[in-house]
Amino acid sequence: MALVDCGLGRRGPRFRLMNANAPAVSLTELAAAYLQIAVTLGLVILCAVLYARYRKEYFGLWALAWAIYGTRLGAIVSFLHTGALGWLYWHQVTTGWTAVALLWAALVFSRKLPSRWWFVVLGLFPPVWSYVAIYRLQNFFLASGPAVGFLSAATAWTAWVFYRYDREVGSPASRLLAGSLALWAVHHLDYPILRARGIWSPWGYYLDILFQLVVGVGILLLVLEDLDQGLRTLTALSGELQQRGRRSEGVPEAVLRRALALRGVHGSALYLTREDGGAFINGAGVCALWPYEDPPESAWRAVDRVRTLGAPSVVQGQEGSKSPFWAHPYTAAIPVLRGSTVAGALVVVGEARDPFTALDTQFLEAFGQQVGAALENEDLYRSLEDRTEELERLQMRMVRQHEEERNRLSRELHDETAQVLAAVNMQLGLLREKGDESMALALDRARALVGEGIKSIRSVTRNLRPTALDDLGLLPALRALARDFGGQEALGVTFDAPPALPPLGGDGELALYRTLQEALANAVRHGQCKHVQVVLSATEREVHLEVADDGVGFPTDDPRGLNRTRGGLAGIRERIGGVGGSFTLENGPDGGARVSVRVPVNAAMKKEDDGGEST
Repeated sequence: MALVDCGLGRRGPRFRLMNANAPAVSLTELAAAYLQIAVTLGLVILCAVLYARYRKEYFGLWALAWAIYGTRLGAIVSFLHTGALGWLYWHQVTTGWTAVALLWAALVFSRKLPSRWWFVVLGLFPPVWSYVAIYRLQNFFLASGPAVGFLSAATAWTAWVFYRYDREVGSPASRLLAGSLALWAVHHLDYPILRARGIWSPWGYYLDILFQLVVGVGILLLVLEDLDQGLRTLTALSGELQQRGRRSEGVPEAVLRRALALRGVHGSALYLTREDGGAFINGAGVCALWPYEDPPESAWRAVDRVRTLGAPSVVQGQEGSKSPFWAHPYTAAIPVLRGSTVAGALVVVGEARDPFTALDTQFLEAFGQQVGAALENEDLYRSLEDRTEELERLQMRMVRQHEEERNRLSRELHDETAQVLAAVNMQLGLLREKGDESMALALDRARALVGEGIKSIRSVTRNLRPTALDDLGLLPALRALARDFGGQEALGVTFDAPPALPPLGGDGELALYRTLQEALANAVRHGQCKHVQVVLSATEREVHLEVADDGVGFPTDDPRGLNRTRGGLAGIRERIGGVGGSFTLENGPDGGARVSVRVPVNAAMKKEDDGGEST
């Protein structure tokens, strides 16, 4: 049956039913109503499953709203079967409550809005006005007008909530919901004119089913959007946390930068627990000053809840506060875990809502563990860098002390031992002039031996401390060294160098000199080569020395042998490492050994300055 008109006579309500003997029309309307009940039950199950899966309040409210809508349909079906006014009354009440529940769920979704007193007022309007409209008023349009207006306004308000959310975060699903709910609000307005007179029967039911299905699809798309956007953001951050050695920014900066990419997030901050109770160590966006100023009370509440519960938490901002931080409707935090201990919290604030909406708590906890592990790894990496730098300083100090000892020995040999031998040689010459001729041959032999000793001492002192490096500078000293090896050992040495080199400081110059000295000596002793090519090049940042011979090269039976060099080459590795340079050994493509070192100009000067302070 189709309800055409309703009014009140002196003795109570009266209804004029049209086509009372046309069961086909009634059955068609009932079939459409039962179909809508089935669709509504499906939406209840969908939202209930989402609530059980993600434990988000608005999923539960949506399930409640559709359950109330299903009760509304049950009431109208009962009225169609019995014609009892009580069922009509509850149909009108549950219709209004459905609109209020959908509005409440939308507000909680978009702004995590808590209960307000005007929700109670909205909830009281449907039962009060339905009683007045059905049992007290005689004019149909006067009775239905406020109820229809309330229903349409509540639905339009819900559409506005989703429209505003779309404007804040850019959500196609919210746009779909806003459009469908706006059309549904307009559709409600035709009730007094069309549906109450049976003109829309049963097509009004089908149109409502269509709107319900679109809203259900919109809810699913909201979940998929959150999953896609949240997982993409957190997965990208997880990838960055695995690239600690290949990026310039630290873990806190990477975490906060990625957190700002979440929907509606305007600020992010990292809180770490310390012995004094903990503090915010980094901030970004509107939270940039949190490490230096007092954060809002909502941030501390979120942190306290995370530290207490060990689980993600969302708290509301305080309305009416003068602080600009309180303008954000939510503050969300996830725990930063080191093992099973809460080491801190990642806190975000924003305009829209909880950015971790459809993400599992277990996923967020796992992500917090990853952030905690990355922070711990960064601490270890920083400690390792500090330790390595300290070892390099100690190594440079040892090299410098070793060089000072060599210089001292060189001076003693030159100034004392060589002078003594020279005096002995002079005395032997005097004895040769004044002595017996029978002793002349022995004295000449003694003088020759002393001369060889003086020559050997001079060679030792030259190797202990290259005087050419002190007297002439690096480039002439390297040229002289290459010329001496080529002349003494009958070895062809080609030296190619620029006209000038940038200043490297004493340690850097000595490291390059010793490298060339040891590389040439190694080629002579082990290379079995006939020619050595020395190439020296320089830029504003570094000096590159390469020594390549045409000999047998390094042994290839042990692939790790080049990295386990000992003796002179190992000492060169230490020297070059001490000035911040790089040292490589390899066999050339056409045979022979190749020694290559790079000494950065600024690093070499800095190492020398640091080492000078330490000594």
